[in-house]
Amino acid sequence: MSPAAPKTDAPDRIAVRLFRLSLGVFFMGGFVASSISLLVPHVRIAWGLGYGAASAIQFASFSSYLLFAFPAAALVARHGYMRASAIGLGVMAVGSMLLVGGLALRNYALVLLALLAVATGATFLQIAGNNVVTLVGDPKRAAIRLNLLQGFNALGTVVGPVVGAMTLIPSAAHPMAALWSGIPFGCAALLLAALAMAFARNRDLLRGVSGARRGHRAVWWSALRDARLRWGAVAIFAYVGAEVAIGALSTDFLMSRHAGGWPATVAARLVALYWGGAMVGRFAGAALLRRVGASMLLAAVAVMAPCLVLLAVAGQGMMAGFALLAVGLANSVMYPTIYVLALPGDPERAPAGGLILCIAVVGGAVVPMLTGWLADHVGLVLALLLPGTCYLPILGFALGVQSPSRELSRTINS
Repeated sequence: MSPAAPKTDAPDRIAVRLFRLSLGVFFMGGFVASSISLLVPHVRIAWGLGYGAASAIQFASFSSYLLFAFPAAALVARHGYMRASAIGLGVMAVGSMLLVGGLALRNYALVLLALLAVATGATFLQIAGNNVVTLVGDPKRAAIRLNLLQGFNALGTVVGPVVGAMTLIPSAAHPMAALWSGIPFGCAALLLAALAMAFARNRDLLRGVSGARRGHRAVWWSALRDARLRWGAVAIFAYVGAEVAIGALSTDFLMSRHAGGWPATVAARLVALYWGGAMVGRFAGAALLRRVGASMLLAAVAVMAPCLVLLAVAGQGMMAGFALLAVGLANSVMYPTIYVLALPGDPERAPAGGLILCIAVVGGAVVPMLTGWLADHVGLVLALLLPGTCYLPILGFALGVQSPSRELSRTINS
């Protein structure tokens, strides 16, 4: 056997180990995100806030992607993906504990501050995790790897509403409601702390791996000249904004007479179907991407999603409710597919590209706030048309990008 053979196997072993570590990160990211979405109906029911004020939860959760993306990217470039992930997980754990305290004290300002801390940690993970999973391993299977991990992220988003329906949505008059509401985030804090220690122990896993520690040589602003990346950032902004807005307002929508007037706890449990569709779709998407081009699949779901939103708005009763929940299935493959199609393939430019795509996640702060404002003024049902229109830029990106070459068409470049 050639002496070089063991060295060729090492990158594969590293990629597998990294993938296994990342499973917990993606699962917890989904669990925390969907639990935070249930805070919107919680504060409306228990604290008597309007849609606009309650949507400040999503603004606090996603504004960090604009505020802290540059510091997070600089830390990734200086200390590497594994150390940055350990720091991000630790910050999320601290923020989750602060959230437990804010809910117990019924202090909305502390809740918003805690959410900003949680989202700051998530910003580190967005830049570090998505990039390293894309770069470490066979580049032809990058979309498949990221869709599989996003499937576990979606599994977390299914578990979150199931737990939250028992802890975040009980009647405000219940004497234990303030304590129960902190249970999901207390559990999350413990698991996030354990993951942070696991990444800290494996901080040197990627030492010497090509593309894993090269961000310090990237020219950050040069990525802005990449038309494909710019359009991908627009698509990420629109996708995250739509998914978060619909996920946060689904419980209230199902409770409305328009969608059948489901009881609050039942409606919260049904929201698990929204996130469950994302889970099923991501695992199915990972299989479909072996046979179907990424841009073709993205275009198909970008057509499906706004049609379902229109059906939810125009329909009545159970049909309207389940049409909105089915949007989760259409959302499923959007983020990982857009990310892989938009991220520069050159490892030198990937950190800069990841930074821009991470900042675009701020759509999750902007679109829900605007949708909440519309819901207070024109009604919840009509307000859903705003996130519905967000899928049009995604369709434009899918039609303009060519997979697998990942080059923008002449139309977009012109």
